[in-house]
Formats: sequence, structure tokens, C-alpha cells
Amino acid sequence: MSGGINGTGGKVAGWTRRVAWIAGVLACLVVLLFLTRTIWFRWMGEMLVQTQPPFQADMICVIGGDWFGNRILEGAKLAKEGYAPKVMVSGNGYLYGQYECDAAVDFAVKRGYDEKYFIKLRYPAHSTRDEAHAIVPELRRRHVKRYILVTSEFHTERAGRIFREVAPDLELHVVASPDTLHWDNWWEDREGRKTFLMEWTKSLTSRVGI
Repeated sequence: MSGGINGTGGKVAGWTRRVAWIAGVLACLVVLLFLTRTIWFRWMGEMLVQTQPPFQADMICVIGGDWFGNRILEGAKLAKEGYAPKVMVSGNGYLYGQYECDAAVDFAVKRGYDEKYFIKLRYPAHSTRDEAHAIVPELRRRHVKRYILVTSEFHTERAGRIFREVAPDLELHVVASPDTLHWDNWWEDREGRKTFLMEWTKSLTSRVGI
């Protein structure tokens, strides 16, 4: 009888030691992750960014979703510098009954850019994929072969990937507009953390068609 008890006690002690060892390893990993957090925070932020230098193109496309005007001003600047003759401005109609492209172009014109640069593309859209499916047919109708896509830095990888999936035959460079949020310090303020979490969520779900 005592042998059975001792055997059971040995098994319990062995199991306890294994649990303690695993807990110790996990604790060390947690500490290591905490101490190296800026390294992998930067890496995760960098994964959301994929940009190319501007090139001579047939069209510049500015996609919606920027409420500060950085994207439209970057697109207008590229057109003024001669990278393409026109800027196609994407926009839906959910901003107090106004298409976003109308508000964006007005914003750029008030800052000194000539309205002749801009082509307003009005349509309903709820996602970057919706935008791609609306913009690409218009590019084809206008016989565009090479275009620059302007969006915010955190949005560049996802936007470029989606537009290339929709139109793999068109040559595309993605250019980031200036922004206050950057991949290498997103964790330092609340807005950066919100943007990072939202973009990572959208990036993952977009890969499975959500």
C-alpha cells in the first residue's frame, strides 16, 4: 500500500516540477519580450509599410480615408512636380452627404493647387478593396498602364497588395503621404496604438476576403 502511495506521490512531484519548469520558461519569455519590446514593435510596424519611389506615370491615384488632407496634398505635389498629368481622387458619399473627393479637392485648391490637376471619382465604397474595384476600371477606361497610388504610411502594404491583386497587369508604385504616425514609434501614443491595431486587423482579414 505504501509503495502505491509513494508511486503516486512521485508522479505528482514530477508533474509539479514540469509545471514549475514550464512556468519558469514562460516567465523568462515574458521578461525577454518586455525588455526587447521596441525591437519587435518596430518590426511589426514595419511590416505594414511597403513603399516605392515615385516614377513617371500616366496617373496619380489618391485613395480615401484621410481626414487631415495629407494624401491629397501629396498627390497634388507629385502632379505639380510632373510625375503624372492628372490626380484621380477617390471618395465615397458618407461625409455629411458630401463625396470625400469633393472635400479633398477643395482642400487642395484652397492651398494653392490648380483644380485642373484633379479628376473626382464618385462612388459608394466601404473598404480599400471596394476602392480598387471602382478605380481600376476607370484607369483601364483611360488607358492607364502605369500609376502612382498615394496613401498613408501604415496603409501602404495593404493598399498596394489589394490593388495589385485587382490589376496585376498595371504597373504600380505606392507612395506614402507625410503623417504624424510612423511605424518606428507607433506605440508611444494612443492614436498610434489605435492605428496600428486597426491596420493589423484589416491586413489580416483582407487576406481571407473579409
